[in-house]
Amino acid sequence: MKPAVAPTTITLLQTNSLTMAVQQEVERAILAGEYAPGDKLNEAALALKLGVSRGPVREAFRMLDEAGLVRTEKNRGVFVRDIPIDEAIEIFELRATMEELVGRRLAASMSEAQQHEVESLVQAMEAAVQAGDSHNYHLLNLQFHDRLVEMAGNRKLASVYRKLVKEISLFRRLNLAGQNVLPESAHAHWAILEAIKSGDPEIAGRAMFEHAMGSRDRTIENDGLRRRADTPATES
Repeated sequence: MKPAVAPTTITLLQTNSLTMAVQQEVERAILAGEYAPGDKLNEAALALKLGVSRGPVREAFRMLDEAGLVRTEKNRGVFVRDIPIDEAIEIFELRATMEELVGRRLAASMSEAQQHEVESLVQAMEAAVQAGDSHNYHLLNLQFHDRLVEMAGNRKLASVYRKLVKEISLFRRLNLAGQNVLPESAHAHWAILEAIKSGDPEIAGRAMFEHAMGSRDRTIENDGLRRRADTPATES
């Protein structure tokens, strides 16, 4: 007979499982834009909504704080983190360097099956453009880049990359707003794939680096536009 599992062990496993489920759901909602930067997350309300006790929610908040998605303020609560523009720019620049490495590796290693998978993602992105579905396009855009990083085969790089891009998810979403942005973005992703398929690490690395730096530049431009819009006009 197998030894019985101690009740305390079962409770621990159940609690850990609930915490992970809560953490994943709150993270999904933040990345999907359901909670805006600066929004306060109500522990009791979330526990009621998700059908769990407050313990797993509290622990999930701690994990999200460590991941950089929320900030905990003593005696005030937990808030969706609002990344300062200067920090976002630093992350975009670091992301560009990481993606350049990914492009170089994939130019030498991407299989035919992987090429077909990435082609399917870009085709889905074009379908989202045709449907005017910016929300789905944003999710596919995230998936496209995440899969390329995963295909590069460096698990540590993938782990660091995913933490960073979660922090700038809002900026990436805002970068896709505006007329003609989505069609141009879809075209750019075809260009990335073609650069990787060329088999030339220099071409592929440069394509991915410049694409990420373009996102940085749009972030700076959008921030400038928002600042000017928020500045009261002065009388001449």
